[in-house]
Amino acid sequence: MIKSLLILSVLLLIFVNSVSILAQDVTSDSLAHERIQYIQQALNQSRKNVNVWWYGWLGIYGVATVGQGAAFLLSHDLNTRQDMALGTGTALVGLVGQVLMPLNTGHDADIIAQLPETTKAEQLSKLAKAEELFKLNATNEKIGRSWQIHALNEAVNLGSGLITWIGYKRSVWEGVGTFLLNSVVTETQIWTQPNRTQKDYENYCKKYKADNNHQAYEPPTEYYLSTYPGGVSLRIVF
Repeated sequence: MIKSLLILSVLLLIFVNSVSILAQDVTSDSLAHERIQYIQQALNQSRKNVNVWWYGWLGIYGVATVGQGAAFLLSHDLNTRQDMALGTGTALVGLVGQVLMPLNTGHDADIIAQLPETTKAEQLSKLAKAEELFKLNATNEKIGRSWQIHALNEAVNLGSGLITWIGYKRSVWEGVGTFLLNSVVTETQIWTQPNRTQKDYENYCKKYKADNNHQAYEPPTEYYLSTYPGGVSLRIVF
């Protein structure tokens, strides 16, 4: 009788613990899925503005490079050739910078959508990848508006002004004009760059504490129940 009651108590304990673990797994899986959906939605919402900005400025610099390069080759006027050569060079710098520092919110949202999440391990792996891409895009947007980018652009613009003034032996005001014109273009590019993903990532961190609360895969708890003459033993492996 005592042995039967003991076995019944142990089985009841296992049942209650299993229900608790199942509830925790359901909650954990639901939270992971919610976070993945948050990231995908945030990246997708930035897709249109990011593509308009990135491809727009890529086109502007591309057309400026080709157009001024062609004008340089076709013109026989020395001043025009000098201006077009300098303009081609600065436009090419902008084109290369746009290619080397793309914003990939839409592309990365598609990558996340294609990752499987049928198992807990796949789901956690997908969440980790989604957070990695989310943070990368937010960082790129932050860098794109940083003081370093402003300083780098102004250094190039100052160089173009000095080349016009000293290198081409023009007046100081022509050099200033070249500097100001290029500054207007580059500053417009910087201040029109979308930064929604950066704000969405900050909100995500506040809501889910993503940087300090990464989920890790934990193997399920295993129970081993055995009987022997005069008693019962329970071994739990976790």
